[in-house]
Amino acid sequence: MPVIAVVNRKGGSGKSTLATHLAAWLAAQGMAVMLGDVDRQQSTRAWLRRRSPTLPAIVPWAMDEKNVLKAPPGVTHVVLDTPGGLRGLDLAKVVMTADAILLPVCHSVFDRDSAADCYAELKALPRVASGRCKVAAVGMRIDARTRADDVLRQWADGIGLPFIGVIRETQGYVRCVEQGLSLFDMPPSKVQSDLDQWK
Repeated sequence: MPVIAVVNRKGGSGKSTLATHLAAWLAAQGMAVMLGDVDRQQSTRAWLRRRSPTLPAIVPWAMDEKNVLKAPPGVTHVVLDTPGGLRGLDLAKVVMTADAILLPVCHSVFDRDSAADCYAELKALPRVASGRCKVAAVGMRIDARTRADDVLRQWADGIGLPFIGVIRETQGYVRCVEQGLSLFDMPPSKVQSDLDQWK
């Protein structure tokens, strides 16, 4: 069962937005997906509570009899939303369960510096160093009228971090999240530019 963790030490980097949309995309593809929330703010759990049962199902983490979080039976894919400030043993625990890590990064130098420090720590962990856990960056809240996309790509190339795409700055994400929706739950004609980015 593939496990994708969304990790960045910096708060406000777009972790929950990326995690909810990734889980919703998997659900829209007909996959049995679980969205785990290891962030104290429980943003993705709140999003799941707002989500209509008529939409493609996304299940939350379940607790077993020993109060250990585990994927419910039948789940084929797991997406984990993680807290800001994750480092040391807590970061290593997430990496031990993950097959892939997505590192959402906003354009500012503060965001890039924080992400670079996080990536340096990730690269030192055995699962990442051996290639068993892949890491890639996603540019978040990128204004298409600027060179932010190019700057982030050059930054990622400079530290050897695969860069797989950008998500533009739009109120569409804000409106969706407030309703327990994702772009993938909206009529395509209303969010086509954003869906094209996800491709």
